[in-house]
Amino acid sequence: MAQISRMRELVKILNDANKAYYQQNREIMTDREYDHLYDELLELEKKTGTTLAASPTAHVGYNVLKTLKKVTHPSPLLSLDKTKEVDKLVAFLGEYNGVLSYKLDGLTILITYENGKMTRAVTRGNGTVGEDITHNALHFKNLPGTIPHKGRLVVRGEATISYTDFEEINENLPKEEKYKNPRNLCSGTVRQLDSSVLSKRSVAYFAFTLMESEHVFELKSQGLEFLLEQGFELVPYTISNAANIQTNVEGFKRGINVLNIPTDGLVLTYDNIRHSESLGATSKFPKDSLAFKWEDSLAKTRLVNIEWNTSRTGLINPLAVFEEVEIEGTVIKKAGLHNLSIVEELELGIGDEITVYKANMIIPQVAENLTRSGSAPPPTQCNICGESTRVFEQNGVKTLHCTNPNCKARQIKALTHYVSRNAMNIEGLSEATLTKFVEKGFITNFSDIYKLEEHSEKIKVMDGLGEKSLSNILASIEKSKTCTLPQFIYGLGIFNVGLAGAKLLCKHCNNNIEDIKKATTQELIEIDGFGDIIAESIVQYFTSQENQAIVHKALSYLQIESPKTKEETLKGLTFVITGSLENFKNRKELQEIIEDKSGKVTGSVTKNTSYLINNNKDDSSAKSKTAVKLGIPVITETEFVELMDKKEREGVFV
Repeated sequence: MAQISRMRELVKILNDANKAYYQQNREIMTDREYDHLYDELLELEKKTGTTLAASPTAHVGYNVLKTLKKVTHPSPLLSLDKTKEVDKLVAFLGEYNGVLSYKLDGLTILITYENGKMTRAVTRGNGTVGEDITHNALHFKNLPGTIPHKGRLVVRGEATISYTDFEEINENLPKEEKYKNPRNLCSGTVRQLDSSVLSKRSVAYFAFTLMESEHVFELKSQGLEFLLEQGFELVPYTISNAANIQTNVEGFKRGINVLNIPTDGLVLTYDNIRHSESLGATSKFPKDSLAFKWEDSLAKTRLVNIEWNTSRTGLINPLAVFEEVEIEGTVIKKAGLHNLSIVEELELGIGDEITVYKANMIIPQVAENLTRSGSAPPPTQCNICGESTRVFEQNGVKTLHCTNPNCKARQIKALTHYVSRNAMNIEGLSEATLTKFVEKGFITNFSDIYKLEEHSEKIKVMDGLGEKSLSNILASIEKSKTCTLPQFIYGLGIFNVGLAGAKLLCKHCNNNIEDIKKATTQELIEIDGFGDIIAESIVQYFTSQENQAIVHKALSYLQIESPKTKEETLKGLTFVITGSLENFKNRKELQEIIEDKSGKVTGSVTKNTSYLINNNKDDSSAKSKTAVKLGIPVITETEFVELMDKKEREGVFV
């Protein structure tokens, strides 16, 4: 097991190094170090007979499919009967031992191996028919691509995305494109047609059942140990009996805080395989397993309103607003309803008595409508522009949309995105301020921002503004006129194109807007990290005559910078940043400054670290202790700036 753990560690280290080198244009280790670790990984793979699917030694290319094939399961994959009472778990076990494990909240997938190699991965789907996602499973970060066992093996497990990765991915998406929770993100990612999308989203796979193999085991736990030997990571589990199950359940509940993986309860199954098989199943549930759902802390409240918020894409999202209640130490008064189907299923009406809870003890949700008046039908008109709304239905889910492409809400959301920090970075133009300017008719599209000075006299006398505010806004607008092409492209708000995608697009098209306009879907698919959806979004955007006119006019005010030639002021120096900062906004800003000057920033202190930046030189953190132990200099922000100034005086530039 130690060898498999070391392999996982090596795969992560090497993949991080590859990502830094090929995607972020920086190095976190020397070629010699990389080769040494690569050789160590190769040797371990030979010894164990296991190769992780994400291993850099596998050299698996990315695949793009037109559709996902439907696959009928040999036997139905039934869902589990549920309980929220520990006493029922005790009664269920009786005199038998059981395997108690977390019920991960991801996507259930069956994976088949033949002759030691993974040959197929299929989602559970509806339990009878699933989808073939083999092209994506090849890029699960911890899944074995090859195993020592050379016979047939079928394993059932859960694909998940951790809360940490979920937050990082969501942070880089526009507000209206953010995912509601890790499960939605994981489901959407695993079912992507382009496997390069998944490779960037850190999907992990945790096995929980050995479904088929030539080995005969008496106990399910023996099968799990066998899977562990093959290189699989397992869903955390423990052997339980009627006497200790209460204690074990409480232990699992405490463990949620450190698990970092979405879970919606526990699963209890009989350990003895013969006993399990003798029980059979009902038409809905197997009789040998039972799901335990966490007892939600419910609170009764009254629905005050349903807000329907129009996004810049026209999608109108419902939000439940209720009298505030305290649940598990926090006060909540709003909960997302996600779509029109949920509003209809709950038969919501203003004034209804509802119960609310925090899903997975984190996300506010409406649990039940106790009065079900159904008196809150969806609006037939957009509450922003007054134009008609339209209901779309796809895969049985209804969503509400504004039909007006010139809706002020869509305008305001699009303008807010355009002026945001990672786009044109125009300070002072908050959503509230932009709303005032749109309502006054000062701004209708991006280019009008650059003519705002024409309305100076009227702006000065507006509530909440004034001469000083106007001066600051105009100065920020003037500063924004010099920008990079990726900033501008990102600011346009092209559906599915984030800042990273904008940078890749501009690099591929030689930083030439005309080449971007003329690019075909087929050409754009060739960009590493792009698939059909992103490519089609870009082509569709620039096919629109209206969009072309807006882009042309906005560009007439801008000076697009050529890609910067990097300074080499800090070349060869590696920094680690820790502790609170005083002179910089955040660590990201300081990291960008270091990297712009060809320095490196890593997350941990090693012998290759040049400096640890820490304003508190006397702290007892692990990084500080390691720096002292290795003799790495610890410097403050001020000392870092002095170091940078000294290097610049030495005149070291490309």
